[in-house]
Amino acid sequence: MREIFAGLPWWVKWIAVPVIALVVFGGVIASVVGFVIGLLFKVLLFVALVGGLIYVVRKFMSSSTSRGDW
Repeated sequence: MREIFAGLPWWVKWIAVPVIALVVFGGVIASVVGFVIGLLFKVLLFVALVGGLIYVVRKFMSSSTSRGDW
């Protein structure tokens, strides 16, 4: 493979080949990037919801113990 690229101009190695790879594998790359971004968003949403739940429960528990028994 190295011998094939050795005789080619620089613009073929650094411009044409990556552009062809993006055209051929662009859909796969886009779907993988979309999946990763969606997964990160869901993880961040999960962390925010769990953090909010813990905050509300601690706030409720501290306010209920400060009032004493009914």
